[in-house]
Amino acid sequence: MNDQKNANEFPRRQFVSLSGTLGAAALLTGAGVMAGTTATAIPAHGGPSSAPSCPPPPPPGGPASPCPPSQMQSLCGRPTDNDPLWHDVQYCTQGTVPPAPQPKPDCLKTTPNYVVLHGKPENTHNYLLLPSCRITGIECPFIHMNSAANYWQEAWENARSGGSVPVKYPNIGLGINSQGARQFNQLHIHMAGIRASTQRRLQELESQGRMATQPSQWAAPGNQAPISGPAGSGDRVYRILRLHDLQQNLFTLLYRNVVVPNSLSMANQTMIVVPKMTTTGFAGSFYVLNSDTSLHDGTSTCDYLLVYS
Repeated sequence: MNDQKNANEFPRRQFVSLSGTLGAAALLTGAGVMAGTTATAIPAHGGPSSAPSCPPPPPPGGPASPCPPSQMQSLCGRPTDNDPLWHDVQYCTQGTVPPAPQPKPDCLKTTPNYVVLHGKPENTHNYLLLPSCRITGIECPFIHMNSAANYWQEAWENARSGGSVPVKYPNIGLGINSQGARQFNQLHIHMAGIRASTQRRLQELESQGRMATQPSQWAAPGNQAPISGPAGSGDRVYRILRLHDLQQNLFTLLYRNVVVPNSLSMANQTMIVVPKMTTTGFAGSFYVLNSDTSLHDGTSTCDYLLVYS
């Protein structure tokens, strides 16, 4: 499911407006509205304006559900924000019915930390993972703090073969868009397919030693390479890091090793995770791609590489 595109990105697909037959998550693919849309801080219909930013505490012994502190609400969003995806999260976690004409979403999985919803078009290789906390997106500084949940690991555990909501596609891609290249303002990780040509290209770059193997090397020019998107869209340049697992918070790695050393904005970053696959299945490592428009031929969207339809 793709979010909105910047004006200089590849051609937009027609935006499907919100209606009584489509949920907020279903609107993300094909969205093509103006960049820079932000959530407005107005009370959400169908629920009290004082609704908590997190779902009720889990039962004793259940996993923790850390959320941004109240002092970060100006950057990370307020629980009263009128954002369609946030309404979907509140329905799945608290039963708060979305305001008309937004329909109730299909809550494919609900936990104290996240929910999983359908993408659009609805199929077996297009899903979204969203925090149960109110978190606008990649620009929220809480997501790269030590107390934040590891949403990338959760996305992989759901999307992998045998996961709770598996992405049924030969190659899997997980992605997040920059603030300016998305449609809605509740953080969401796309769980979708990825082209076989992208998988081959990444394995080729790995064999050539053209990717970082340590986070501290991630931003080095020698670990940047072009990768082709859809036919006719041209190549985009990505910083590439290979990891053996997703146990570390990828937002933290990006912030500390790419954003801060290069005086970049976290809000402008896109990130894509591609599990390495062979003919026998998952090969036990991950390619973590990052890009932004500060790179020559860089991009702020993950939509060049992910396959939603």
